[in-house]
Amino acid sequence: MTFVHVFLIDDHEVLTDGLAMRLNAVSDVWVVGKAVPGSDNLTAEVARQRPDVITIELDRVGMRSTALLTALIAASPKSHIVVLTGSTDKALAADAARAGADAWVRKDSSFSEFVDVLRRVTNGEACYPPEELGHVLRQLRAEVRQARERSGPLDALTDREREVLESMVEGKRPGQIAADLSVSANTVRTHIGRILAKLGVHSSIEAISTARSTGVLPRPDDSARPPGASE
Repeated sequence: MTFVHVFLIDDHEVLTDGLAMRLNAVSDVWVVGKAVPGSDNLTAEVARQRPDVITIELDRVGMRSTALLTALIAASPKSHIVVLTGSTDKALAADAARAGADAWVRKDSSFSEFVDVLRRVTNGEACYPPEELGHVLRQLRAEVRQARERSGPLDALTDREREVLESMVEGKRPGQIAADLSVSANTVRTHIGRILAKLGVHSSIEAISTARSTGVLPRPDDSARPPGASE
C-alpha cells in the first residue's frame, strides 16, 4: 500500500489534533507532523519530514501567505500544497495558485472530499472549486499575456541574474550558487542585491515569491529519498 504522508499547518491546534486523528484512521494516510504557521522551526521540520502533502490555513497569515508558501516549497520541493481554509477570498486563491498551491479546499467540505483531494494531488492533479477556479484562470491568463509582451517583472534582469534567481527558487544558498556558477560568493551576493533592487523587493523570500508568480519553479530533484528521511 502506498501511503500519503501529510503535514498539517493551522493555528487552531485543537482542530488540527482532531483532524490528525481522523486522517490517521484512514488506511492510506499518515500524518507525519503538525505545526502552527508562525512556528520558528516550521520550514526545518517540513524539510526533515518531506511530506507528500502539506495542508495549510492561509486565512490568518495575511500578506505573508505567498512568502510562507514559497518557503515551504523551497524546504520540500516535492511536497504538494493543499490550502485547507475557511476563506472565500478569490484573490488569495489566485495568490496561492501562483505560489504553487495544488489545491484549495474549504473547511466546510466533507471529510471524504478532503481525503480525495489529498490522494488526487499526489497523482499530479490540481483541485480548485469552480467559484475560485474562474478567477484563478483569469489571473493566470493575464500573466501569460504579460509574459508574451515581455512586460513582466523579470524582464529587467540579465541572463546571469536570472540564473541566480532560479537557483534561489530552488532553495540554494549563495555559497552553493557560487560553486554551481563558478564565481565567488561575493559576486553572487552582488547579483542578489541587484535582483532585489530591480524587482523592487526587500528580501530574498520576496524575490523568490515574485519569481514563482511568473512561473519560475524549482527543477525536479530526481535523487531517491525515502519518505520522512532526514538529510
